[in-house]
Amino acid sequence: MPEAFPAAVVVCLLPSSLAPAERAAGALGARVDLRGRDFGNVGDHLRGLFAAGASIVGLMSGAIMIRALAPLLADKRVEPPVVALTDAGLPVPLLGGHRGANALARRLAETFGTRAAVTTAGETRLGVALDEPPEGWTIETPECAKAAMAGLLEGRSATISGEAPWLAPLLDSPEVSTVAGDGAYVVLAVEGQEPLIYRRRHVMLGVGTSRGCPPDELIGLAARTLADHGIAEGEVAAVHSIDIKSDEAAVHALARHLGAPARFHGARDLAAEERRLASPSEAVRSEVGVPGVAEAACLRAAGPGAELLIAKTKSRNATVAAASGLSGAPGAERGRLAVVGIGPGRADWRTPEASRLVAESDELVGYGPYLDLLGPAARGKSPRAFGLGEEEARCRHALERAGEGRRVALICSGDGGIYAMGALVMELLGRDPENGGVGAAARRVEIVHAPGISALQAASARAGAMLGHDFCAISLSDLLTRREVVLKRVRAAAEGDFVIAFYNPVSRRRRTLLAEAREILLENRPSDTPVLLASNLGRPGETLRRRTLAALEVDEVDMLTTVIVGASGSRVWISGDISAGAEGGWIYTLRGYSRKMDGELP
Repeated sequence: MPEAFPAAVVVCLLPSSLAPAERAAGALGARVDLRGRDFGNVGDHLRGLFAAGASIVGLMSGAIMIRALAPLLADKRVEPPVVALTDAGLPVPLLGGHRGANALARRLAETFGTRAAVTTAGETRLGVALDEPPEGWTIETPECAKAAMAGLLEGRSATISGEAPWLAPLLDSPEVSTVAGDGAYVVLAVEGQEPLIYRRRHVMLGVGTSRGCPPDELIGLAARTLADHGIAEGEVAAVHSIDIKSDEAAVHALARHLGAPARFHGARDLAAEERRLASPSEAVRSEVGVPGVAEAACLRAAGPGAELLIAKTKSRNATVAAASGLSGAPGAERGRLAVVGIGPGRADWRTPEASRLVAESDELVGYGPYLDLLGPAARGKSPRAFGLGEEEARCRHALERAGEGRRVALICSGDGGIYAMGALVMELLGRDPENGGVGAAARRVEIVHAPGISALQAASARAGAMLGHDFCAISLSDLLTRREVVLKRVRAAAEGDFVIAFYNPVSRRRRTLLAEAREILLENRPSDTPVLLASNLGRPGETLRRRTLAALEVDEVDMLTTVIVGASGSRVWISGDISAGAEGGWIYTLRGYSRKMDGELP
């Protein structure tokens, strides 16, 4: 695990534990969540963090954490680390010891001057975790680690070939010896077991591609070229290219294949490497402004004293080159814009993907009240709030910041693709820059759309099952859609007997369209058709009011209300529990099962 722990969250159960919690957070580069101040149910909060992949340090009983997280435990290979920390600073790794928990615990022990209560067998009995090599190394045969550890614990003889300082604790055993080896890799051979092979990541791989290069072609070229020069794929530290290729699918596919990051450099930086190129090309210069991409990129990354291990090698649509070294320019990540739907507002209604994207972001962009709904999840981020009516500026800012290599989360309530910013982001990307679009760098960013619970889903679920059959959503705002088009859609939905969810039903100045829609609907469905008025869903002050179509009054609807009008198949069932559904009545729409139950359908 790296030296910093930016994805860690220190969860503090009691205010009396705040001081050690803040000390721990400072050591880890983490945020502090104090239960009494920031969230109500600690179990829900812990499960939300765990599902989002956050590293958790809990200032609370380990039993509380285990019981809270037990329903989510399934695969230790992908679960995030969890550490319990006492007020006295004693860290106890609970989950994910070899996925960072032991490293977290050791850092905390150093901070508090205590000792980490590590319990994993490899570290307690052997002094080292065989399946967790240090940063800058990778294990080529991870499937052999368990058997090798078992063999060592049984006292079998073993040899270590190559320089492996982190394996030094094994040498305390007389059964383990060392032999000379290659500096690029280390082999741990335990008697009777397949050897463990560790590779040092020291090779910078430079690549260039034509637009639309097939990923398999680039992966195949890289694999063949590395193999021809006796370099293992596990020795590649990063894949480097020119920044105009940061959206090239083949480059990212190769990086994923190698388990290495993809990094990008500007043309000016690559041009500075021209004198070191083995095979400059004027044809390449005419295309991208520099006489070579693959060689220049790997040399730039390896450092000023580096030399090419592999000169440019070509296929039809790609080039690769390699240099050894770790002292050069790291290059920039591809920027990412995540359009994140956070649902109506409740943290436990937020998807794990949405929580993860927020946690991974460098910056948050959105309408101010939506950013406020994130609560403690927004801590440590750089927020940029925009007001109502600034939707285009909001999306443009988010895209341009992502174009600078940042990870930006554009926060939307509900679902980002339903009457929110998702479509506007795509529209800006689809426009030419000279016609109101965004800059070239912004057009190359990675785009992620994370779904959220929409207002119509939340309202239907809270009231029962209003969306049990065919439904549609119509915005009654005529700001962006012409009034006659809005009314045309209302008439079509009325004639089609759809359940209708009305978004933006009224505003301060727009008060008539909802009344007109009601009159159109009354021409097509009974006056006692159930209507749901849902406000502040999932937030303090949530209200669910049940009305009939005839009794629907515009004055009791505001901008925070979602109006759902039932269809001919919508029904109300009055419950004995007056707190259930909408004012004691559950609203649902028949799906057609009654015909099946009555024998009309097979």
